[in-house]
Amino acid sequence: MVMVMGSAAQARSPLRMVSSAAAGCSTSYLAVPTSRHHLGRGYRRVSNLAARSSSIKVSFQGVHGAYSEQAAKKCYPDATLVPCPDFETTHQQVADQSVDRAVIPVENSLGGSIHVNYDLLMRYRLHVIGEVYHKVRHCLLANPGVDKSAIRRVQSHPQALAQCDGYLNDLNGGVVKEAVDDTAGAAQGISLDPKCRDVAALASSLAGELYGLDLLDRDCQDNDQNLTRFIVLSRDPQPIAEEAGVEYKTSIVFTAGDEPGDLFKALSVFALRDLDLTKIENRPIPAFIVDSMDSSELFQNLFYVDFKGSLREEACQNALRHLSEVSAFMRILGSYPADVF
Repeated sequence: MVMVMGSAAQARSPLRMVSSAAAGCSTSYLAVPTSRHHLGRGYRRVSNLAARSSSIKVSFQGVHGAYSEQAAKKCYPDATLVPCPDFETTHQQVADQSVDRAVIPVENSLGGSIHVNYDLLMRYRLHVIGEVYHKVRHCLLANPGVDKSAIRRVQSHPQALAQCDGYLNDLNGGVVKEAVDDTAGAAQGISLDPKCRDVAALASSLAGELYGLDLLDRDCQDNDQNLTRFIVLSRDPQPIAEEAGVEYKTSIVFTAGDEPGDLFKALSVFALRDLDLTKIENRPIPAFIVDSMDSSELFQNLFYVDFKGSLREEACQNALRHLSEVSAFMRILGSYPADVF
């Protein structure tokens, strides 16, 4: 076990080591205590045997046929899948134990990051226990008998509309783009009104089948390499298994200071140990935290970082210990097997 050495910096933001036994072996995890603003509760290891896929409930945002549902099925093929009207509900249901897991999108290769879900990670303090990449193939769907030439309006989630922007600009000389809560919801809404003869939805072919719509066109996205990354959320962290050939990622969130070079110092802890950063996202500190902060701290950002490696590895442990010395706040969101796409 790596020992934590005392220092003035660590006295301000101490790290401690948590040990427990799992599957007959001793496992060490770093834990980060909460800051004075209660931004996080720290990372802890609990004894939690993996539930059978068929015995768990998994929430996703949208209605049946949504891409999020398809991603959830990849992770838990036999689970009971629970649709939710918005992203906050998916988090809330995990937090209050109405469901066991949530599968939510956090970034798309064309549309970029889905910022609301980063903010919700801070609000509900859930743990990331997995990830999955899902290839998005948008289809143009309309009520039975509608010809593609009649389409004047297209409804879908804003991300889907952005991913098909060029296609929609060319469709019938340009169509009106109408944003709705989710892709499959657009398909469902159109199916409920057979009189809609000039409106189409951008959604999955599965949504078209579920809601009895005609498939007018396939692969409407402007770039065929249209991948969405989903993360799996749990109320408690999961064991880190020792499996040969399994690559891990670790996700954290931290604040950097406002002095010159503070962000460089924070990120250098990874470069010094040859740890590969796969994602960095900065977000304003969420509104539900702002009220408890000093006015001088209001314009600080939270930095969300994913890097390759697991909390079993000494290099990762040392990097996080070092980061705690140069950052006022850090929380580990999860350490989990990386998906291959």
